[in-house]
Amino acid sequence: MKTISVPAREQVSPESQEIFDGFSKRLGRVPNLYATIGYSPTSLKAMMNFEDALGHGVFNAKEREAIYLVVSQVNQCDYCLAAHTILARKRGFTDEEIIGFRKGDAADPKLHTAIQLAKAIAENKANVSDAVRDAFFEAGYDEAGLMDLISLVTLRTFTNYVYALTKIPVDFPKVVEIE
Repeated sequence: MKTISVPAREQVSPESQEIFDGFSKRLGRVPNLYATIGYSPTSLKAMMNFEDALGHGVFNAKEREAIYLVVSQVNQCDYCLAAHTILARKRGFTDEEIIGFRKGDAADPKLHTAIQLAKAIAENKANVSDAVRDAFFEAGYDEAGLMDLISLVTLRTFTNYVYALTKIPVDFPKVVEIE
């Protein structure tokens, strides 16, 4: 079986190196998952642009983290669970709230419906029940919100799949397992 390793800066294209330099300036390092995606500058740029664009959508940064956590839990992505747990804490969520998001729960009723729909999309390849989809709209979301939610699930599924297929080392603290 071929092993995929995390590339050093010198092993990627100049386009990816430029993006790596931006990570290094902002974070002090390049996270292993982003470095691995950097084997393809096209994929890395596309993912970064997609992520940036979604930062201007219906869901705020805290809500995006909650959605990313439930999707990563469904896809059993240890890497994204670890990374987004750190980010969720930085956004002010408690460990109890983070575990709840991973299970598909949120105290805020509107966010709860978004997380439930994101979970159903990830679990069922978007073949969700009318009740779950309708609850999303009844909570006050519109079609733009639905498109943004689908995009968030898609973005996180991409990184979840990168990890699943590469099993690169997780460079964030491991999270507790839940049932």
